[in-house]
Amino acid sequence: MELGLATFADLPAGMSPQQRMKDLLEEAKLADELGLDVFAIGEHHRPDYLISSPTVALGAAAAITDNIRLSSAVTVLSSEDPVRLFQQFAEIDLISGGRAEIMAGRGSFIESFPLFGKDLDDYDDLYLENLELLLALRESPVVTWSGKHRAPLVDAGVWPRPVQDPLPVWVAVGGSPQSVVRAASLGLPLTIAIIGGELEKFVPLVNLYREAWAAVGLDPAEARVAINTHTFVGDADQAFAPGYLGVMNRIGRERGWGPSGMDQFHALTSPRGALAAGSVEQVAEKILYGHELFGHQRYLGHMSLGAVAHADVLKSMELFGTEVAPIVRAEVARREASAAPVA
Repeated sequence: MELGLATFADLPAGMSPQQRMKDLLEEAKLADELGLDVFAIGEHHRPDYLISSPTVALGAAAAITDNIRLSSAVTVLSSEDPVRLFQQFAEIDLISGGRAEIMAGRGSFIESFPLFGKDLDDYDDLYLENLELLLALRESPVVTWSGKHRAPLVDAGVWPRPVQDPLPVWVAVGGSPQSVVRAASLGLPLTIAIIGGELEKFVPLVNLYREAWAAVGLDPAEARVAINTHTFVGDADQAFAPGYLGVMNRIGRERGWGPSGMDQFHALTSPRGALAAGSVEQVAEKILYGHELFGHQRYLGHMSLGAVAHADVLKSMELFGTEVAPIVRAEVARREASAAPVA
């Protein structure tokens, strides 16, 4: 199983954007040095998050890393120009020597729509149309295509081309069955973001994805699933919970959720809860419990939330890479070997 990290590059009150950018690139470099498989950066258009254009930050990360795969998390595809997006990720792929990935999603915030002149009434249509065009662009350097929401392309050449052929595109979902089925029907790998509740409640989504994948005649062995949860290795109550609860309660107030405190935090860090936080053993056990449920091929941990101190994030990353990862990789390898058919 691939193990990596995702971040939204939260910008705490009082921190300069320049310092946060420096910290973000330090996280990316450390993740690479630790031998992790993926580093993913999210897109937002709000004052509490740093990155509005993941491609810029990923390009900078590509220049200072050697092996780690670099992904958006997510690209808000509904408000993007797929042609420009493909070109930018092709350039990241060239800079990195073939390590770029697009994680395409609808996004959980809507600020990008008015900024880029998009109509929220077209929310679903824009996503579907842009995904269709993005996939056409990666299939051929010369594209003829037409849709409702942008000018048509007629024998349009789209350059440069990436190292990888095809450039990897993942579909990210929060819980929509329709989105899961669509990803499977297109033969695209799936990322499920789990930010609350119990892990086992998401098993039906993973099962639905694999059923839909097989239903269109694709090889079940090629279906790939990633699970993304909040993660912290260390003294979670002291170093992580205040920042985590601050973020969740701030967003919760915007969305009408009830307030969360330490009781809710401890429920999420309990053996069945969605939050992988605590000691090395506790985090490894939570990730492996998820693997029992989902049999997924990739896990992304989201550590740098809100006002969690940068030094604590780096320490958590160190423990994740040097102690959690070896435990998880060894156990997953053992499970896969025991499940392999005997010749």
